[in-house]
Amino acid sequence: MLIAVLSFVAASALIVLLPGPDTLVVLRGLLRDGKQQARRTVLGVLTGLTVWATAAVVGLSALLRASHDGYNALRIIGGVYLVIVGVQAFRSRGASAEIDAADLGQQRRGVIGTGYVAGLTTDLLNPKVGVFFVTFLPAFVPHGANVNLMTAIFGATFVLETALYFLVFLAFADKLIARMKRPRFRAVLDRCTGAVLMGFGVRLALEA
Repeated sequence: MLIAVLSFVAASALIVLLPGPDTLVVLRGLLRDGKQQARRTVLGVLTGLTVWATAAVVGLSALLRASHDGYNALRIIGGVYLVIVGVQAFRSRGASAEIDAADLGQQRRGVIGTGYVAGLTTDLLNPKVGVFFVTFLPAFVPHGANVNLMTAIFGATFVLETALYFLVFLAFADKLIARMKRPRFRAVLDRCTGAVLMGFGVRLALEA
């Protein structure tokens, strides 16, 4: 169980580090309205993640009761998901570093409200977040473990890691944004992250 938890912590931390819609909506709030508004946006993001994580726990529990084979298939899908994310990160070669006005403009059109509401709607209205939790969490649940307990632990861990990421992000916002705009820095981070995620994914898919 400890190995499963540590593996999840490592893999999910890498997922958190990859800039996505959550980072962009918080960055939007930071640049437009300052750190106070950005903090509210972070709270909205964390609330949305908590809702999706809770829904995943309930849904995965129901799936296990209905079909153990179906649950195992989902574990394999989770491994494949990690491989795909890893390949995309590895091949991006720093392209995700382009955080510019065009990105923020596109994010603005897809966000409802500002502050807490913006963070919450970014997650709740993004079905990819739900797919992530449903495919990612079960891949790390060891055989014979309590599915409800493990998925709840994993969900809480991911939310906590996201909170820590944004805590550091807002504390060192200027330096982090500057580094994210450096293609060489992002290329190294993306390649390292991609390689590790692919390794995790292959191992999980073969063990499931």
